[in-house]
Amino acid sequence: MTPNAASGPSRRKFLASTAVATAAVAGGMPLLSACGGGSDGGSRDGTTSGKDAKKLLPTYVAGNVVTPDIPSKNGSAVGFTSKLDLSDLKTSVPRKLGKGGKVTIMSPFWGSPPKEDNAYYKAMNDLIGVDVVWQNQDGNTYDQKLGAVLASSEVPDVMVVPGWNMTGKIPSAIIGKFADLGPYLSGDAVKDFPNLAAIPTDAWQRSIFGGKLRGLPMPSSYVTGIVPLYRQDIFEKEGYEVPRSCDEFMALAKEATNAKAKRWACLDMKWTAFNAFGVLSGNEKSLGWNQVDGKLIYRIETDEYLEALEWTRMLFAAGVVHPDAKLGKSNAADPGPKFAAGEFLIYNQDSSQWWSRTAEQATQNPEFKIWGMDIFGHDGGDPTLWAQNPAGIFAFVNKKASESVIRDVLAIANVTAAPYGTKEYMATNYGVEGTHYAVRDGVPTKTDQGNIDVMNAYVMVASPAATIAHPDFPEVAKGQVEWQQRMGAVTRKPTFYGMQVTEPARYTNLSNDFEQLEDDVVRGRKKISDVQQAVSDWKSKGGDKLRDWYKKLLDENGTAAS
Repeated sequence: MTPNAASGPSRRKFLASTAVATAAVAGGMPLLSACGGGSDGGSRDGTTSGKDAKKLLPTYVAGNVVTPDIPSKNGSAVGFTSKLDLSDLKTSVPRKLGKGGKVTIMSPFWGSPPKEDNAYYKAMNDLIGVDVVWQNQDGNTYDQKLGAVLASSEVPDVMVVPGWNMTGKIPSAIIGKFADLGPYLSGDAVKDFPNLAAIPTDAWQRSIFGGKLRGLPMPSSYVTGIVPLYRQDIFEKEGYEVPRSCDEFMALAKEATNAKAKRWACLDMKWTAFNAFGVLSGNEKSLGWNQVDGKLIYRIETDEYLEALEWTRMLFAAGVVHPDAKLGKSNAADPGPKFAAGEFLIYNQDSSQWWSRTAEQATQNPEFKIWGMDIFGHDGGDPTLWAQNPAGIFAFVNKKASESVIRDVLAIANVTAAPYGTKEYMATNYGVEGTHYAVRDGVPTKTDQGNIDVMNAYVMVASPAATIAHPDFPEVAKGQVEWQQRMGAVTRKPTFYGMQVTEPARYTNLSNDFEQLEDDVVRGRKKISDVQQAVSDWKSKGGDKLRDWYKKLLDENGTAAS
């Protein structure tokens, strides 16, 4: 993750409680087997966990090819803070595992796809020993294309399915259309593909669909990706202290806001409020449930949920929130220019913007410094944070694929899952030295051709364990990883953590309207009592029955949380 690095969905996270995408490393979604026994012909609602899952999971074998500068701790990514020395790159795939076959891959793509015979594709195919033919599709309308292709008989050898696209009939289609990779990856079989063996077990757990190991995962840290980012340079200049409670935040916000001078404290801080008050995750329905004193509680039923909304409403009411956010633009438009101009000092966004804002302003605004606040407990104590899922984008292999095609796909994944600091990682993420990138002072930088050819293609097949590396701004990489480690220390795993859960279709849209209601409440258009009424309606319209369904799921499968 360096200047001009591939900025596609391998670098994307989809933020808690919304479907807003920003550049980073990925989050998750749903699927199943237990209530129906896990067979293709049985029920497709439920999940697979416990002893059933353990039989399917690959043996974890930690990679030893590269040693990170900062090892993973408390669920954090690994970190690299040293300059990149191309002469010291390691080899993690000593021989080609591909047998020269042809593999078609359909994947979402953001931007303009390069020509099919470009130098990047050629180099990767030669490295892997497989002839990959890309069927790139517009990432913004990918769900529509997915549905159409899965409903047809013309399914490619490999399809990439992001978790946020697993809606409607797509989860059932995944089970019916894609192959069981267990015979090639479960247990010690994965040792034929060492980079896949080094993928964390939690990510593989998320790759179980319909009682079979079907997905190749893109792992991510389970620590929340939402960081309260702030203008550290202005804080230092003005003598502001980083707040450690909701009251301190409010006091700071009032002090920092001067509407006449076109300066406000913040944007919409709802996501940070949810974290400060310990509200269960809203970025995937199964993560919104947790067992408390023997009863399953959904996030919207908690006092903390209402308290977080009320505090956010008070920020808006106090006039400390930038007018763009009042209009609902806070997370739809790029906040970068106005943040750089100092129109607001704090906003919550994906942690990747810690680096991207730094890189944007490095030459034009040398005084600019962005940093991440530790999430505070609302009362000044430690917060209670909730884990997000450890993988959220998956590649699947056509059920009709031959063994040779499956092994060629795994050969591709074994290269794309190579760790940072290896020749395979550089080839996957940067292309060909001299053609697609150059290294200056230990920092790889894309050329114009690199920005055309080396986009979100091979990175979508599989990825290594979550990694943060910014050789251009090593202090940011260090800051990001250490932030994750501190936040990971106060992160808990909810009852259905790490499990692919598919809710029955009749409950699919049950809580869809809450996000808009939340935004209306914090902006003063609706009241907390409206939320309470909506929760009551949710219970009577199916929420209580859905609770019973989850309880049965829990009784039959146990929990993957620890």
